[in-house]
Amino acid sequence: MTLILALDFGGTKLAAATVNTGSQKWLGYERRLSPTNANADTDLEIMRSLINSLLKGAKPEAIGVSFGGPVDATTGKVRLSHHVLGWDNVPLRELLEEEFGVPTYVDNDANVAALGEYRFGAGQGYDSLFYMTVSTGVGGGWILNGKPWRGAEGMAGEIGHMVVDPSGPVCLCGKRGCVERLASGPYMAQDVREVLRNEPPRRLGRQGGEILTELVGDNLELITGRVVSEAAAAGDNLAKEILYRASWALGVGIGNVANLMNPQRFVLGGGVTKAGENFWEVLQRVARETALPEVNFEIVPAALEDDAPLWGAVALAEDVLGLF
Repeated sequence: MTLILALDFGGTKLAAATVNTGSQKWLGYERRLSPTNANADTDLEIMRSLINSLLKGAKPEAIGVSFGGPVDATTGKVRLSHHVLGWDNVPLRELLEEEFGVPTYVDNDANVAALGEYRFGAGQGYDSLFYMTVSTGVGGGWILNGKPWRGAEGMAGEIGHMVVDPSGPVCLCGKRGCVERLASGPYMAQDVREVLRNEPPRRLGRQGGEILTELVGDNLELITGRVVSEAAAAGDNLAKEILYRASWALGVGIGNVANLMNPQRFVLGGGVTKAGENFWEVLQRVARETALPEVNFEIVPAALEDDAPLWGAVALAEDVLGLF
């Protein structure tokens, strides 16, 4: 058996795991939230501590890495992170290979998660699928004809920055009305906070913000995408409105991708996709309305859930070793 180390550098969390090739059960698993003032150095320091806790002196045969941002997969160099400072042009593969002395492969988290779901999860048995992660940001990764497809320069799949509402709010990329601006957890929380600061819940009414503020004890800074989902499920109309807009944006994006590329299956992962039945009903309906009637596709939740990037990292390491 061959020991593999899988790493996931996310926008708000860091995770590491070990597994033997041919197994679908972790030997060890460590996860930690990134501090609010995280940068590349702090992320690397935390990841090292997770790795040391897992390996305990053992040496893996290969390392697979999922990174939450644009990556040059041919060189393993991180281009940047939209959510953590200091990652611009960091040669992550080189750093890890020098430190651990084993072959390493680094790719964007959505590409890696797509490979994970294809190899081990909801994409098994399908030749073409589009994976979407909807959490801190919104990203996408392709499997076409059974292989990852990254585009000419590794930037394929950036559905998060597809514009679905040209008059919508400004996204971090500078455009208006991107899918990510309307559907990612942090942006949903930001929009809720802005409404509540301008319109106190007592003016919005019992169902228009009071449930939200009760969930966070009136501390608006504690509102997250998960809190918005919980408040919507409890009947808060403000939360329901924000969540509806998110699922609408995702549905429009998916419908357009279905028209353009015609994958067999869309696999959706990330924390926002756990928002409940209404979220999925709107998403499915809008995607179907946006796509041409002749375009057939399925939309399903990720089978591997939050571990899709880690299992994809396992697949990357197996590929590096020529085991698949």
